[in-house]
Amino acid sequence: MSTTRDVRLADGRVLRAYDSGEDASASLALVWHHGSPQTGAPLDPVVAAAAARGIRLVSYARPGYGGSTPNPGRDVASAADDVIAIADALGLGRFSSMGASGGGPHALAGAARHPDRVGGVAVLAGIAPYTEAFDWYAGMRAPGALRAARQGREARARFAATDEFDPEQFLPVDVAALEGRWASLGADAGRAAELGPAGLIDDDVAFASPWGFDLAEVAAPVLLVQGEGDRVVPRRHASWMLAHLPDASLWMRLDDGHVSVLDTVPDAMDWLLARVA
Repeated sequence: MSTTRDVRLADGRVLRAYDSGEDASASLALVWHHGSPQTGAPLDPVVAAAAARGIRLVSYARPGYGGSTPNPGRDVASAADDVIAIADALGLGRFSSMGASGGGPHALAGAARHPDRVGGVAVLAGIAPYTEAFDWYAGMRAPGALRAARQGREARARFAATDEFDPEQFLPVDVAALEGRWASLGADAGRAAELGPAGLIDDDVAFASPWGFDLAEVAAPVLLVQGEGDRVVPRRHASWMLAHLPDASLWMRLDDGHVSVLDTVPDAMDWLLARVA
């Protein structure tokens, strides 16, 4: 069972955090960075995997999501200081980070900006920084939101007014995951959507703009996990990050898409535990 805590920052903003609880015997403290859109509330499979491994699990809602104060104009790097503020409030020293989909870039930000605090990172189906070194949109089933985000926040907000979800972004294995073991993710994404598009708009603009740090600054070991058939974040994003991160490994999952690849969460936790040991 996680406790909920609203952490007030020096600039007056509030971040809603969730903590599975301090335990002197915890093998690892892990900060979970949620996808886009979600509320930041802990997801059942993530909670179960952490509990089975004696991991202290902390998650939080990025600005504009699930009870956290919006922060229009935020870049990806801003998540680093936000997470350190939460870690300090909860008494976390050194920890690892795991991010899924839109959470991936934000998990990397902490390692780039605070190498003394973040000991390892796992990124599952995470988007790469915008680059013209390859066709960043190639393989995305519905790139319209990110194309609009490249034009700025106003353009992305206009797109949100008429945007409709394209179910063809998901493979049959993704649909099966959302109807079964990852049902809590689908339900949480629905709750996030009901609260409005502000968080998702700011995420997309941050992804499509300079992140505020370079991948070369991420000295911590990074595990990249990617579904070969992902139609939301295509496989080229993972291979490009692999080539630009100083210490990275890639697990390419040949039969997975954007959601089903999350079944590797327990294995990714084991990978992080091994780095701590």
